[in-house]
Amino acid sequence: MNDEEYKIYIDDIIRRVESARVKFSEYQIIKIVAISKYSTTKEIEKLYRIGQRAFGENKVQDLRAKSSELEDLPLEWHFVGNLQKNKINNLLDINPALFHGLDSLELAHELQKKLEAREMTLEALLQINSAKEESKHGVIPEDAVAIYNQIKKECPNIHLRGVMSIGAHSDNRAVVKKSFETTYDIYKQLDGATICSMGMSGDFELAIECGSNMVRLGSIMFNK
Repeated sequence: MNDEEYKIYIDDIIRRVESARVKFSEYQIIKIVAISKYSTTKEIEKLYRIGQRAFGENKVQDLRAKSSELEDLPLEWHFVGNLQKNKINNLLDINPALFHGLDSLELAHELQKKLEAREMTLEALLQINSAKEESKHGVIPEDAVAIYNQIKKECPNIHLRGVMSIGAHSDNRAVVKKSFETTYDIYKQLDGATICSMGMSGDFELAIECGSNMVRLGSIMFNK
């Protein structure tokens, strides 16, 4: 589709976001992060031309390559993947706007050491495994508030901004909704938290209705 057709297509997605938003609160503001892991830099540029600025990758090497190739554009890069300890320095070299996948106290301590050595800080979200699924990373809900506060206390170079979770892997809407509600309930308990990142291409409307203010949309944003 050409740029004009693509803009009409994206405007429809934004209408869906807005419709879900007002069901939760007319005062809520939603940020869309376009997940570009299956998309080329040309496709990213096309989405940029119609107004999208925040993009996310789930592999450090892809984030490095695409952010470097598109460095002339004022893009905001997010890292949304699982971070292995041996890739920490590579991620910090890129210095993303936000790291969504801080999934353990152990990883936080490793990050703190590297950040302190570099005299830099990192904006991050604590990942919560709200549905307690073995296939997903993240802290379990019962430990989330304590771990969040412990990271804030012990890792001053990590600036926690809130939480992230992936909706339950289920065809049952009630089960998915419960997983989002669990994360949002934790978010409300966190002092100073401003970001509740929940919702992807298949469930973003439900996530927004449950309180999400940041959605990570991949295939739907790139019409795939």
